[in-house]
Formats: sequence, C-alpha cells, structure tokens
Amino acid sequence: MLHAACYTEGAMAELYLTRIMEGSRVSVHHFTNANELLILAQRFTLDMIYLGTTNIESGATLQLIDTVRMIKNHTYLAIIPTVLYYPQVSDTVLHTAYENGAEEVFSELVPHHIARIKTTMLIQRAFRDLSVNPSSRLPGPSIIEREIERQIEMEQNFAVCYADLDNFKAFNDYYGYYYGDRVIKLTSRIIKDVVFDLCREGFVGHIGGDDFIYVIPPELVESICKNIIRTFDLMIPYRYQKEDRLRGQIVTKNRRDVEETYGIMTLSIAVIINKGRVFKHVGEMSHMLADLKKYTKSLDGSNYMVERRQKY
Repeated sequence: MLHAACYTEGAMAELYLTRIMEGSRVSVHHFTNANELLILAQRFTLDMIYLGTTNIESGATLQLIDTVRMIKNHTYLAIIPTVLYYPQVSDTVLHTAYENGAEEVFSELVPHHIARIKTTMLIQRAFRDLSVNPSSRLPGPSIIEREIERQIEMEQNFAVCYADLDNFKAFNDYYGYYYGDRVIKLTSRIIKDVVFDLCREGFVGHIGGDDFIYVIPPELVESICKNIIRTFDLMIPYRYQKEDRLRGQIVTKNRRDVEETYGIMTLSIAVIINKGRVFKHVGEMSHMLADLKKYTKSLDGSNYMVERRQKY
C-alpha cells in the first residue's frame, strides 16, 4: 500500500491526482498546512507529496513554491518525492519549481498515462535510493531481501554468502569512524570486484555496518570466496599503522572498559546453498546464515564455511 500526502486547490487538481494514481494501491492523506504534513509523515511512510492548484495567480504559485522549499529544507521530508500540478505551466514556474527541489511538475499538457509512469518511476527511484548504503553505494536490506525472494521464485539453484568482518569494532574504536568507514569501502570494493569479475550475473549487497551479502551460482562459491579472502588478507593489514601491523595486533578497551588485545581484522563468510528448492522464503535462510556465521567467526583467521546440514 502506497501513501501519498496531498494538498489541492480545485477539483481539477484533485482529479489529476486520481487519474495518475489509477490502478495503484494508494491511500491519499490530505493536509492543509506544514504541521499537518509533518504529522502525516510521522504516522505513515509517505511515498509521495502531491501539491496541486488550479489557481495560476502569482500569489498562489509563490505559496506552493514556498511549500516545496519548506519540504526540501526539512531533513526527513526532503527524501520524499514531491510532485506539483498546474493546469498551465510557464517556463518561469517550471524553472522556479525545479530550482526549489520539486521532482516533477505536471500540467494538462502532460497526458495522464505519461504522468502515471513518471510518478511510478519517481517512487521506485526514491525507494531504491533509500535502500542504497551511503558508504559502499551497494543495495541495502530491502533490495537484498527482494533479490533473494526473486531467486527463490525462479526455482533455480543459488548460493547466499554472508560476509562479516572480525575485530572490526575494535579497529573502529581504536582508529576512529573515519578509518573504519574506509575499511568498509575497501571491503565492499573487494567483494564487488571479485564477484563481478567471476560472475557477471552475481548480486552484491550491504546489510549495514561490516555485514555484506552476495548471491552467486553454487558452482562459483569456492573460487569467489577464496579470491575474496585472499585479496582481503593481502590488503587489510595496510589499513593499520606500521607499528600495529608489524606487531600484528592492537590494544584497546572493550565494552566493559577493560583493555583487550585484538588481532588484525579477518573475514568470515557463511554460505547457504538453495539446491532443489529447499528454502521457501528469506527468513529460513536468514536464520541458518546467522547460526553458521557465529560458528565461522569462532575459527582463527579468514574463512568461508558452506552449510552442509538440512534446513531446520
């Protein structure tokens, strides 16, 4: 179910919204001022904000543009696609609307079916952008889940690989978030490059933090995992200062404020293969991956482990 916040002046503006959302499962929530819009945004996950008027006087236009400016200056509202409707649009209005952040401006000159397609694409693009991790620029949890569901529905054999850094938190606490973020970017680049070099149809996603997912054909698990680990182990020591790298460890305080020694970061990869349509939904695979990841992380060094047990 989609949720659209709507401010309209005139039946024509309301009708245009109805026509461009035709065929979509959308709940329209009307508001009359900024405070009501903020309340709607707190109550619902808004997919679009629609501002429409049939009043083409300069005062009404400026009011609508001011509303757009307010939306795009608000930290939370700014990420929501904002669409404007005027029955007739001049070049000046178009320029001002886009300059102040409106994603799209429609008029009676734009056919409803074109506006419908553009609106759908706006919402999909916003969803995709929100699902991309800002550090790695890789797809996030919602797209990862959708990809695994797609693989399950295709009823083909595939492997889901869950890669997780060992001793990352200690590194991040010791060197600071800036250097921790550089490690995340390096790891994402290693995984992405290896997967796409060896498997053009592969998928790589970033769950968040130091957790990554990649989906590949089962027959490529060994070569891809080994190459990722080999490259990671070769490059990661150079993220440490020379004295720490030569010592092979860092000393920092743990969560109990007690000093503890941590070795150079390693990489643990848990692998589950869906062969013969064993798994029916993402939750089943997620549960086993989490369990296998714990065991893999208990081993010394960088490792990958393929789950050999049956589904439980």
